[in-house]
Amino acid sequence: MPQLSDMRKDYGLSHLEKSNMQANPFDEFKQWFDRAVAAGISEPNAMSLATVSAENGQPSLRIVLLKEFDARGFVFFTNYESRKGQELTSLPKAALNFFWQALEQQVRIEGEVETIDEDESEAYFHTRNRERQIGAWASPQSQVIEDRKVLDDKIAHFEYLFEKVKEIPLPSHWGGYRVIPNRVEFWQGRSNRLHDRIVYVKQTDGGWEMQRLAP
Repeated sequence: MPQLSDMRKDYGLSHLEKSNMQANPFDEFKQWFDRAVAAGISEPNAMSLATVSAENGQPSLRIVLLKEFDARGFVFFTNYESRKGQELTSLPKAALNFFWQALEQQVRIEGEVETIDEDESEAYFHTRNRERQIGAWASPQSQVIEDRKVLDDKIAHFEYLFEKVKEIPLPSHWGGYRVIPNRVEFWQGRSNRLHDRIVYVKQTDGGWEMQRLAP
């Protein structure tokens, strides 16, 4: 096994120049995301989501899937009663990170968080297959359960409950959050760890200022 101190990869596929980037981060992100999809990256919409406990300041991190994005922000869906849901209720701020290693790129996003409209959540909920809809009803996400049988029993209960229901209703405890960015950083790997970092910072007039950061 190699020493951790010897494990490194030098980057050099591309570079970033402010003059070649879009005026706002949403248009720039779309270009980056489209390239990640075209490159065949597995689950290019997978992103790290960081939240913080307002009670003790403890950050927590997990992978979720981006399901929508536009000029309003970046949307994901979850159980509102989960750990991340409770933390976002008490402190509605979050950070996101996309890492597309094959392209030697990262996108870092920070901002405020809001719940999306119920009709938007319902529309997305009904694009999920029936098993995942039942799972949203059955799983007491982030709560301690005694064993897997507890979850299996809950699934069986809701399968029976909705057996003759054509359209499963949206659970009141489940829906979407939108991260409304105030800072978006585009990171391109460069040789010798001297990476290119271009950040968009939201201004008080609603516009964006683009800055280069030292690696």
